Amino acid sequence: MDNFSRLLCEEHEVLLAQIERIRSAADAVGQMPEHALHRNLEKICEFLTDHLMPHARAEEEVFYPAVARVLGTPQATVTMSRDHAEVSRLTDEFRSLRTQTSESSEQNANDLRRVLYGLYAVLKLHLAKEEEIFTPLLDQHLNDEEAHRLFHKMAEATHGNALH
Repeated sequence: MDNFSRLLCEEHEVLLAQIERIRSAADAVGQMPEHALHRNLEKICEFLTDHLMPHARAEEEVFYPAVARVLGTPQATVTMSRDHAEVSRLTDEFRSLRTQTSESSEQNANDLRRVLYGLYAVLKLHLAKEEEIFTPLLDQHLNDEEAHRLFHKMAEATHGNALH
């Protein structure tokens, strides 16, 4: 991997570890003590709110416009933005369901699993598309200095939006 791909993939590795926790939590709904489930769900909520959503906003502000310039069309990343919209919708639904976990019903457990598995699947696919399709395009068109500048702009956008 070159330039931008290497830098973004390193960041994605950190995100992927947390995304795996989402799948594990979905597997554990109804299988672990309620207090442990609540702790797990709280950590997932913090990850989504404090890390993932700021990362997605930075992609919208910095990464996707760069891809659109390279491909010569602002429509180049519309499907990726749609992924972000779905992750945001699922995150909102997750927050709502998380507050209802004390109402332990089979339907609530099923809904929570559905949303967690949905988040997991969309996020895994989304990161794979970025790494396999879009970052190689940038690597072909950006020199090392431009790649580092773009990555640092993304980092600034992410941390400027994050609640650290």
